[in-house]
Amino acid sequence: MNGKLIIVCAPSGAGKTTIVRHIIENIPGIEFSVSATNRQKRPNEVNGVDYYFIETDEFLQKIAAQEFLEWEEVYPGTFYGTLRSEIDRIWNRGNNVIFDVDVEGGLNIKRHFLQQAMLVFVMPPSLAVLTERLRNRATENEKSFEMRVKKAEREMEYSVHADKILINDKLEDTLPEAIRIVKEFLQEGES
Repeated sequence: MNGKLIIVCAPSGAGKTTIVRHIIENIPGIEFSVSATNRQKRPNEVNGVDYYFIETDEFLQKIAAQEFLEWEEVYPGTFYGTLRSEIDRIWNRGNNVIFDVDVEGGLNIKRHFLQQAMLVFVMPPSLAVLTERLRNRATENEKSFEMRVKKAEREMEYSVHADKILINDKLEDTLPEAIRIVKEFLQEGES
């Protein structure tokens, strides 16, 4: 039986990963869809937990074999995608799927699953706040940082396509609202 899909997308630094983790910890029956990427693993990341880290050649072979539900070259030479097998794995366990994905990837998943999926766009209170959050992460060199900020500006325009917009100003307000939105969606259609 196929479950539902909760797609959480946002510009980098808006807080989507924190929100997704909170949802998983607080709503039973939701499982995280691990995305694949060819980028280098950061020191705190675990293969198969944070991402499936795949070499570029293998990633391109999987694209050619249509093994991805969606994929994108997010930055030049850096790919991210959702393996079809990952959704099947979660649904076969009887769980609903939650995604922490790039905006383009989120829109692609929503277009594929329509009403079975809810697209939640996490919006920073402003571009200035987002820029400060990215700078405080200290995970980027200056060139990469500038690319992320420019990409975030473009991505914020996509919020009009979301089913729900969640403004992440104060986390203590955002987290309970995220729980409410997801529970409401999961209860739709139940008798």
